[in-house]
Amino acid sequence: MKAVVTRNRQLVLDTVPDPLPGSGQVLVKSLACGICGSDLHALKHMDRMVEATVKSNFGEAGPMTMDPGGDIVFGHEFCAEIVDYGPDTTRSLAVGTRVCSVPMILGPAATGAIGYSNSFYGGYGEYLLLQEGLMLPVPNGLPTEQAALTEPFAVGLHAVNKAQPGKDDVFMVIGCGPIGLAVIAALKSRGLGPVVAADFSPARRRLAETLGADVLVDPAQESPYAKWEDLGVPRTAAQQMMAEMMGTSARRPVLFECVGVPGILQTLMEGSPTGARIVVVGVCMEPDRIEPFVAINKQLELHFVLGYTPEEFAQTLHGIAAGEILAHPIVTGHVGLAGVAQAFEDLGNPEAHSKILVHPWEAAV
Repeated sequence: MKAVVTRNRQLVLDTVPDPLPGSGQVLVKSLACGICGSDLHALKHMDRMVEATVKSNFGEAGPMTMDPGGDIVFGHEFCAEIVDYGPDTTRSLAVGTRVCSVPMILGPAATGAIGYSNSFYGGYGEYLLLQEGLMLPVPNGLPTEQAALTEPFAVGLHAVNKAQPGKDDVFMVIGCGPIGLAVIAALKSRGLGPVVAADFSPARRRLAETLGADVLVDPAQESPYAKWEDLGVPRTAAQQMMAEMMGTSARRPVLFECVGVPGILQTLMEGSPTGARIVVVGVCMEPDRIEPFVAINKQLELHFVLGYTPEEFAQTLHGIAAGEILAHPIVTGHVGLAGVAQAFEDLGNPEAHSKILVHPWEAAV
């Protein structure tokens, strides 16, 4: 089959062996697959990602446990079509059914992360294998291109769940790339707000507004952290104590860090009001430094989040299908396999693209 292979830190369109489904596995045809920011990182920093995974004690089931020197087919944000079943499967869904899946193989025969494995191809190829028990049919006639957005928007839902939001909280999303936008969509699907969205990119701020952000901030023009008092959030401990003495209930600030570059976490800590909760969603691949005493003085809560649960993945798929989670506006481009390498370059310009979908069976899109 044809696939885009990651080889020597380059993306190469090549022919690879067709995958064969083992015990509990299903062979599917990749219909559409999003290019994730993690793929952009992995292409350049795969060694570092593997090293960090080892330090994290994930074990063999963890992400990024592949051999960087071997061929890898990326792609974990996919919608696919069932082609055939392997042994020891229930075959509960008919061949031809469109499906989404948590991108993991967790069967008795093998374990691995789909798209981040030397053994299990991702969606940048014509075919891939799924674990039958993790597979979900696409509901309500949801278009393939929207179903393929389930995975990144599940990340946003998981981050919001970890924040344990309250109806009177005030939310700030720093960074409006696809994951920041997914966080905004998850917040607004619950009717939560106000939501402040900050990004240097005008295009990303427009998308944030489309997905429901209530306040847009260009950090080049003003600090997003100057908005707290306008939104009813006391910035200092003294202001909070005064509000409590006067019987005024202060609104809790919740910040989502969706940038993932060195220095941003320290900036959030300094800009956060006392008692704020910071949810770190952005993946920083470099060593970073923070001043714990700042967080201690402000009694900040820092939560680091990763991925999602199978239940959150299913909730996201059905939320998109029901129109409760607005996802499709983030798609800004489509390519065939021959266009994947260029798409990786194009995604470096936030004014041009937010999310590009790969269609392996289209020569050009």
